[in-house]
Amino acid sequence: MPAPALARHHRTRLMDIWRSAGWPCQDGVEIDLLAAGMLERQTSLEGHPLLRVTDAGIAWLAQARRTGKRSESLHDRMALAFARQQLLPAGRVVWRELSLRAALAAQEEPPCAAGDAAPAAPLAAPALPALWDDDAPTPAARRAARLWRVARPDLFSIRHTTVPGYLRPMVHEVKASRADLQSDLRHAAKRSAYQWLCEECYYVFPAGIAAPEEVPAQFGVWLMHGAPGEDGLGARFELVRAARHARCALSFDVWMALCRAAPLTAEAEPAQGRLGAP
Repeated sequence: MPAPALARHHRTRLMDIWRSAGWPCQDGVEIDLLAAGMLERQTSLEGHPLLRVTDAGIAWLAQARRTGKRSESLHDRMALAFARQQLLPAGRVVWRELSLRAALAAQEEPPCAAGDAAPAAPLAAPALPALWDDDAPTPAARRAARLWRVARPDLFSIRHTTVPGYLRPMVHEVKASRADLQSDLRHAAKRSAYQWLCEECYYVFPAGIAAPEEVPAQFGVWLMHGAPGEDGLGARFELVRAARHARCALSFDVWMALCRAAPLTAEAEPAQGRLGAP
């Protein structure tokens, strides 16, 4: 009789049994695992039935773990190496691969990008609308007039501080190839969205693929020397040009996105790894 085909929920149950003391649920899922040879029945010293994961079950779990683990590209290793070498040691809270909404007003530069622009001439005070003016723009109409873009910065970070004025949000865009960098430089709206989200924006790329002068002057440049490993080590980063600083306040949309996402940790250790330590 052929063994039953095993699905994802079978693997989940097998992992639960591996983590537990082996107490059986005695349901259909365990029958399938027993028939497939992933589990075997045992009896405790007290006479209670137990389940034990077999060598075949361990091999199946290990294979599923290797298959499910995404192989990190050079871009991913660069981002991890830069965060662990430059941002986390500086006391910054770092997020990777966020999706943040940036509001760009039509025919207008983002507020954080205009920090170094010359001050405009003072405008005349706008006329106040009449009390019953039906043509006055509503808050929804003013919001709809903005141009919304979804920005996905490679690294978004803020200072670990209790003073809002000291947050100093930063965006670091990691580019592993010249083609990737040139693609970003051709899209002005994408760069404006990054500037709208932060006070300083940097490009990080390997040395030799482009000259710092090719990047617009308002963006900072970090060069990577060497090749990063999967542990975030093995590469050295050099700051060759600082970014222009422009004051910027994080919007409510950005704060909500940060609340839903998990920041990057300095080491791959469990959250309760230090319990009981002296």
